[in-house]
Amino acid sequence: MEPKDDILWHLAKKRAGFKKHLISYVIVNSFLWTVWFASGREYDQNDYLPWPVWVMLWWGVGLAFNYVNAYVVNTKDSIEKEYQKLKNQQS
Repeated sequence: MEPKDDILWHLAKKRAGFKKHLISYVIVNSFLWTVWFASGREYDQNDYLPWPVWVMLWWGVGLAFNYVNAYVVNTKDSIEKEYQKLKNQQS
């Protein structure tokens, strides 16, 4: 078995964590919407929004940050660029 690249291993863990978070989000929110529909609570014009929307919204914000952290910010190239920038400042 070949040795693991620490940077790639760390990135793979973040991406796997995001996928678990996404699956939890879908399952829990599906359950909450099922509870809302099963409770006989239909959308009323006097209500602003059904309560599961708020859970989806705020949890979705956290999920979006998790996505950015796993797929956008911490790519190997950005880490290498940041390392080179710090290295050049030292010179």
